[in-house]
Amino acid sequence: MKYTEFQHILFEHRENGILWMTFNRPDRLNAANARLHTEMVEVWDTINRDPNVRVAVVTGAGRAFSAGGDLQMVENAYQNYEEIARILDEARDLVYNILRCQKPIISAINGPAVGAGLVVALLADISIAAESARLADGHVRMGVAAGDHAAIIWPLLCGMAKAKYYLMTSDFVSGREAERIGLVSMCVPDDQLLNKAMEIATQLATGPQYAIRYTKRALNQWLLQAGPIFDHSLALEMLGFFYEDMMAGVEALRQKRPPQYPSSQKKPSQE
Repeated sequence: MKYTEFQHILFEHRENGILWMTFNRPDRLNAANARLHTEMVEVWDTINRDPNVRVAVVTGAGRAFSAGGDLQMVENAYQNYEEIARILDEARDLVYNILRCQKPIISAINGPAVGAGLVVALLADISIAAESARLADGHVRMGVAAGDHAAIIWPLLCGMAKAKYYLMTSDFVSGREAERIGLVSMCVPDDQLLNKAMEIATQLATGPQYAIRYTKRALNQWLLQAGPIFDHSLALEMLGFFYEDMMAGVEALRQKRPPQYPSSQKKPSQE
């Protein structure tokens, strides 16, 4: 895709080959509808092919980085084999396209980061969270397994004990706590977030380009060798799209109430 073809991502070419990217659905907290989800997948190839880009910085318009997937998109996929297969392919490509992008990626996490937005936030080479940032993998809350990116990177970033806790409970992590447990590179006061991202982007953009890119490539082998774990987790997530727990989670999110999952209403002997 060309930059002009993106509908929900704004681009600003800054000096030294820095590309500033902004998820732009502020009225929906930059939640990823079907179009934005596709754009999140495709943009990394566009950046990779652009000889004028040395570093990409990604942030969100308004109060959020990206507040997860649009519930309507999720609801449309319920028990719909073809749509589930499409989402599986896109979710897989999102992770691998980010990992294979040669250009350094910096995420400036300004508020909630959930779902596909969290994938981008945490798979970025350098992740900077504002103190007001709130990160969560909400898959289990929605009644499906934590697929997307979680199995491939959370244990590596913050250890298995913290990964299991946050992924199995879907609890939110504050910006400060995310830095403390190693989930993000650093946390800064809200009013310093964008300047800090620009400062680091400039440092990378004016540094030795091949040395930086090859260092990224080598380090990403840790993630790529975990590919079978990621593919397995993604398949298990998609399996949940056929079970009624998912719709119970979606309805609870819509109505802003605690969910009642059918699988937890059964007696243990019926499971």
